[in-house]
Amino acid sequence: MFQSRLLTLLAVLAVCTITLAPSAPEPATKAGSISKGAEMLSPRSGHTATLLPDGRVLIAGGMRRNQEFYRSAELFDPTSGKFQSTGEMALGRVGHVAVLLRSGKVLIAGGWIGFGPTDEAELYDPATGKFTAIAHMSTKRGRPEATLLHDGNVLVTGGADSGGAGTNITSAEIFDAANVRFRATGSMHQARVAHTATLLVDGRVLIAGGRGSEVTASAEIYDPKTGTFTETGRLLAARYKHTAGLLPDGRVLIAGGSNDHDWNGTMSSAEVYDPQRGTFTATASLHDARFKLPSEAVQLHSGLVLVAGGNREAEVYDAHGGKFTVVTGDLGDARHFMSETLLKDGRVLLAGGYAYNPEATAQTWIYRP
Repeated sequence: MFQSRLLTLLAVLAVCTITLAPSAPEPATKAGSISKGAEMLSPRSGHTATLLPDGRVLIAGGMRRNQEFYRSAELFDPTSGKFQSTGEMALGRVGHVAVLLRSGKVLIAGGWIGFGPTDEAELYDPATGKFTAIAHMSTKRGRPEATLLHDGNVLVTGGADSGGAGTNITSAEIFDAANVRFRATGSMHQARVAHTATLLVDGRVLIAGGRGSEVTASAEIYDPKTGTFTETGRLLAARYKHTAGLLPDGRVLIAGGSNDHDWNGTMSSAEVYDPQRGTFTATASLHDARFKLPSEAVQLHSGLVLVAGGNREAEVYDAHGGKFTVVTGDLGDARHFMSETLLKDGRVLLAGGYAYNPEATAQTWIYRP
């Protein structure tokens, strides 16, 4: 009898032990993590960062502080994690565009030089490590946007065509890669600077937000088949200096930015554009307001979209759940006009930017999924 009761008691204790035993620890986060990388050779903000065919990243131009612009460029080697110098551009510039062409060369165009924008363009050849001047754009453009089209040509939109606050422009042009020259195309309906331009799955381009005479909520679609822009649904919030990222299902995430109040009007809100319906729909907000972001948010190999810059923390957006998750680790401070580049192995290089003073940093960080 005693032995029977003892066995029963042991069985109960075993069940309790199993019930009370801690479950296996969950991973800290599915959002990935950020850690410090090597420093660039020069502190930079407002530079460009372009993934080359061999997996290296070309960092070009930018500024150390206001009116101290760089002609210099450097290369990041993801294997060694180090930077080395490469050729110099013909002129120092910031707020320019850089696009990898099918030839493997990189188009550099526009931006600010000194107190005004430029129409000058150059090609960088990774084989020689040199920049070569090419034909000018049709107009000067400070902080335009550039989009590689399905046909291998490049759409360049908007920008400012004078110094200071500038006169923001509606015009656009095409870089003809085969003939290495620029030609006119249709104009936008709205003047814009600090907008976003996102290549859609069908080859059209979504132009969203930006500033004309004021920050706008308007958006339009460029069709390379007709060379024309057509207005589409309006953003739920007027914004500029925001970011945009293509989602795996072909929709486009628009996040952050600022309104006409600039530093006092930074935004955490986000919305999603549906190209089938031509409409924007609200989605969950970022955890923190941020602006002066890389214009293109990186779509990771997992399909998540990484939003970094303008705040010390980075976040990833999951289109399925419609939510942002904060990444483990941080940038130490807000980093405005930093760069964000997806590497071939799925990591992301985050480089430069400035905090709440005009001094840029040479620091880089590596995001790991």
